[in-house]
This record gives sequence, structure tokens and C-alpha cells, in this order.
Amino acid sequence: MKKITIFGRPGCGFCLRAKQLCELNDLDFQYVDIWKEGISQQDLQKTVGQPVSTVPQVFCGQEYVGGFSELENYLKKSA
Repeated sequence: MKKITIFGRPGCGFCLRAKQLCELNDLDFQYVDIWKEGISQQDLQKTVGQPVSTVPQVFCGQEYVGGFSELENYLKKSA
């Protein structure tokens, strides 16, 4: 599986759960703190390619997966 990238922010429960899900499945992942990196909602929307109102926003390689629930479903289908 390609590297997972999680765009999230501190204090976000679903961001934490996405990271934990990757750790539990021993996946290669990168967590990007959008506040620390100065990534705005508009920046994230450009990266995702559609309107974004929540985090996490997750990619597998260059493929957009979605949020936490979509990541969970994506990993079940990939198993």
C-alpha cells in the first residue's frame, strides 16, 4: 500500500483516530498538522480538489480517500 497522508489539527478526535488506525495496521503514514504548517482551509481545498469543511483529510499516495470514515472503509476494502 502507498504511503497514507493525514491532514489534521490538534484536538481533533477523528484525526487522532485516523493516526491510531494507521499505527494499528502498521501502515506507512505521515501526519501533517495543518495549524503548525500554516495550511488554510483554502489551501486544503486546492489539495483535495473539492470543498473541505472538516479534518482529517486523507490521501493514499496521490489518491484522495476522504475523512476518517472513508479511511476506515478504504482499509477494509484493501485488506
